[in-house]
Amino acid sequence: MSTQTAESSTLYNPPNAVEMEETIARIRSHKGVECVIIMDRRGAVIQSTLNDEQSSAHATALSDLTARASHIIGMMNQNDSDDGDDELTFLRIRSKQREVMISPEKGFILVVIQNHHLMGS
Repeated sequence: MSTQTAESSTLYNPPNAVEMEETIARIRSHKGVECVIIMDRRGAVIQSTLNDEQSSAHATALSDLTARASHIIGMMNQNDSDDGDDELTFLRIRSKQREVMISPEKGFILVVIQNHHLMGS
């Protein structure tokens, strides 16, 4: 398991290392989970179960995807008569083999990649 540390932010303090390890262990205990990545909003890896190279590549692509999806939600808000407070809370992408689940939180993004064939679905 790779542990990388992002530069600390003055605007947000990510969960401490113990909380992250507990969260990762809990998620990894589910059948089919291949990896867990916790990154900041810019894509800097905070913690990952992948090696450094894979973590960096996944984090860069998935943080960009999350930003783009958030932008689309914002564009839809402009066309909506509501008060425009809608925001991206969860993004799920499913392929033939895997499922990528992205949960953007305040200051960080949690990503879980699982093989849904191993889950028995």
